[in-house]
Amino acid sequence: MNSVYCLKLLQTLSGITMRFVRLVKYCGMAVVAVAVSMGISYANNQSSSIRPANNELGCMALNIYHESKNQSKLGMIAVARVVVNRMNDKRFPDNVCDVIYEGPSKQSWKDPNKMVMVRNRCQFSWYCDGKSDEIPNKNNNIAWRLAQDVAVEVLVLDKYVGVVEGATHYHADYVDPAWNKSITLVTKVDDHIFYRWD
Repeated sequence: MNSVYCLKLLQTLSGITMRFVRLVKYCGMAVVAVAVSMGISYANNQSSSIRPANNELGCMALNIYHESKNQSKLGMIAVARVVVNRMNDKRFPDNVCDVIYEGPSKQSWKDPNKMVMVRNRCQFSWYCDGKSDEIPNKNNNIAWRLAQDVAVEVLVLDKYVGVVEGATHYHADYVDPAWNKSITLVTKVDDHIFYRWD
């Protein structure tokens, strides 16, 4: 058993479902029993009206899925590494969820006690595009399972560090935002073009 891996896994797992075999393989049956007894439920916790998940792996998996579910595994990894690169850059928040859910909020017109995100102004467009953020058919959704795996590989195992060479921004290849003229072009992966804010 890799105790460092298990310790990191337990520290970052609040609210995540790992596949039974992977937990047993790396951490042993005792950890699986603890995880099951805690009633772990992956990214189903609603911590507020603005943030759908309050754990780093949950936030990361949701972002990977919504930003790159139609991309290759490399495309998913590239999106995940941008989140980590931002987290490590002092110009952005210092934790995964705050990086992903960064964006302006305002008072709800329906409920003055509730804050809502300003539509289409978030750092990651899926979060405030007005569409449902639910993951369809979670148990049989291959893209969702791959997004979960990539989240663990990037956050827990710290894999693929140089994949996008420190990129902090990206956009789809069918748009041409004004901000891309002032930062350094790094690479293109699938349908996304990646940039570094030097």
